[in-house]
Amino acid sequence: MKKKLLTALLLGAAVSATASSAAMAEGKTFVYGTTGYGVEMGDEGLNPHSNYSGWSALRYGVGETLFKYNDNMEIEPWLATDYEFIDDLTVKITLRDGVTFSSGRVMDGEAVKECLDHLLAVHDRAPSDMKIESIEADGMTITIHMTEPCPALINYLGDPYGAIIDMEYGTDGVEGDTTGTANVAGTGPYIATNVTETQIDLVKNENYWGGEVNVDNVVVKTFSDASSLQAALQTGDIQGTYGLSYDSYALFENNPDYTINSVATSRCFFGQFNYDSEIVQDEAVRKAITMGIDKEGFCSVLMEGRGIPAKSAFPSSFSYGNEAVEAPDYDPEGAMALLEEAGWIDTDGDGYRDKDGQKLTIRWLTYPGRLEQPKLAEYAQATLKEIGIEVDVNCTSDHLSIADSGEYDVYVSSLTTAPTGDPEYFFTTCALESSAKNRSNHSIAEVESLYEELHQEFDTEKRGELAVQMQQAMLDESAIFFVSHLNMGIVTKSNVTGMYAHPCDYYEITAELNVE
Repeated sequence: MKKKLLTALLLGAAVSATASSAAMAEGKTFVYGTTGYGVEMGDEGLNPHSNYSGWSALRYGVGETLFKYNDNMEIEPWLATDYEFIDDLTVKITLRDGVTFSSGRVMDGEAVKECLDHLLAVHDRAPSDMKIESIEADGMTITIHMTEPCPALINYLGDPYGAIIDMEYGTDGVEGDTTGTANVAGTGPYIATNVTETQIDLVKNENYWGGEVNVDNVVVKTFSDASSLQAALQTGDIQGTYGLSYDSYALFENNPDYTINSVATSRCFFGQFNYDSEIVQDEAVRKAITMGIDKEGFCSVLMEGRGIPAKSAFPSSFSYGNEAVEAPDYDPEGAMALLEEAGWIDTDGDGYRDKDGQKLTIRWLTYPGRLEQPKLAEYAQATLKEIGIEVDVNCTSDHLSIADSGEYDVYVSSLTTAPTGDPEYFFTTCALESSAKNRSNHSIAEVESLYEELHQEFDTEKRGELAVQMQQAMLDESAIFFVSHLNMGIVTKSNVTGMYAHPCDYYEITAELNVE
């Protein structure tokens, strides 16, 4: 009976919110277009406990975390006000008073515990990241006990999967919701009234703990390609964008009708070789591919200078970034010599190398949702052809299921490698045997051993040194190649204020947003 009553109350709140949205149609509305939302990106819906959907919760102002990152990627309190490591295995966190979920429930220690307990029970990355054994709630504090020291715990609590939501409301909306896509009750400046795989409708949270919310209605729309996104901004169908093609920026630069806000991020475009594939088990093939991709040309020509050539998972702003590691330079002559020595020779004169009757063909798996990915695939296809490697590109929105099937030789994707301001995230996400996104299907003993040190190391400088060693071990084996770091840009109409690109790639729609 209690559950039915709660469901009825919440359904009523949802209907009320929808009605409120219609009633506020005369108020300020902001329509936002993006290529960064949807099934292809793994962030559809708003449930932070599912894949990367926490990014959508944080990006679009629905969810907030206990801690957040400032413009220098330094950790700051948000829904928490303070923390203290009692010992290496215990941390006590004090919560902010006066915060309520959009469902009306007060955020206290018990609510936060329920949320984090559920996260740890269902998420694919959080348990291995945070090493939490148990959580105790006492009024406005929680005490976290870990199975082993986890110096980066506070950083991980700022990850989007750590968005604090009301578990009494749930992660699938309420009974009667027919959208089929998860809605949640968060603590942010906006409440979602409708959530689909292609659009999110939001109304301002009248009871937002953080103060006045300037815009009454926000509509987030996903676009499948950058050209339609550009056209929508030019026609006024949308008032702000994320994901424009690089050649589009010239249309909006030095134009008083638009504002461009850019920031260097740790989002990196990189490739992982599938060790289950026989052809890339040949180290000469892996190394030749890394030497045969012209990163400088890709960044300067195809990315219109909005990309920075990468040797490392991390940009130069980090001590453990580009300048700290050694990686092969673009060297087509050297790559061809490597392949010749390994027995890969063009025996039939078709321009492609072969060995023992097998053509040197690489199945390149990527996806179109990020415009850089198909561009990089085409560019690599052209430059690798020059050294005798055929690249069979599969650029598909169905990339995740194909990756799971193993039908690829190299998987090329993008990742914000340091969204927590710490190097550990990259390794736990895709570089370890236990990593949920390890598309190499391979582990390197040295990396696994160094990670054990990194995970328990409290000294920041030492953590950076270990991160360098781990990357170098991967590069020395030619297990991975890094191509570019992204200089992210958000373009808005000039009458839009309070919207900024952030180094961690979160926090797009905030209470500061305004339409003059």
